[in-house]
Amino acid sequence: MASPHQAVVVLSRAIDQAGDVLASIHPDEWDQPTPCGDWSVRQLARHLAVAPEHFLQQARGEEVDWVAEPDVADGQWAGYFRNHGDDLLHHWHDQPDDQAAQADWQSAELGVHTWDLVRALGRPQRLDDEVAERGLAFMQQGLTSDNRGDAFGPEVEVGADASAYDRLAAFAGRDPR
Repeated sequence: MASPHQAVVVLSRAIDQAGDVLASIHPDEWDQPTPCGDWSVRQLARHLAVAPEHFLQQARGEEVDWVAEPDVADGQWAGYFRNHGDDLLHHWHDQPDDQAAQADWQSAELGVHTWDLVRALGRPQRLDDEVAERGLAFMQQGLTSDNRGDAFGPEVEVGADASAYDRLAAFAGRDPR
């Protein structure tokens, strides 16, 4: 069995790949639609970019304004994301195993939204399967049809041969087809 700190290792990879996708966005792509509700690439990039900061606030027991977005210019989101992602990883590395395992839900969030951006941008991008697998396992433990709220649509059926990311996206209510 893997160490609970494996969750932090996987979160590190989720942060790396999300940062790479954020950095790859071209100015003419900001207004493109995404698979994430009615959000444009710009809206999703902003949401994704502030996620590590919000995750860290929550992990520290601070009050989090989940809709707050700092004043960061388009095109600067990747650097903002990476700086706060580093802070988040340092936090988790200093936590005991029973706490560090909580990083899986953050990998789930980053994994789904990284998939959303990759799809919206239409560029091939190799994504880390373990990020998707751990994220999906976490989501399957607690996300039900009763508590999906506005963030997640009903699960979409995919074949048994679907990729790890397509299974994660489908569980989150996105149609990978």
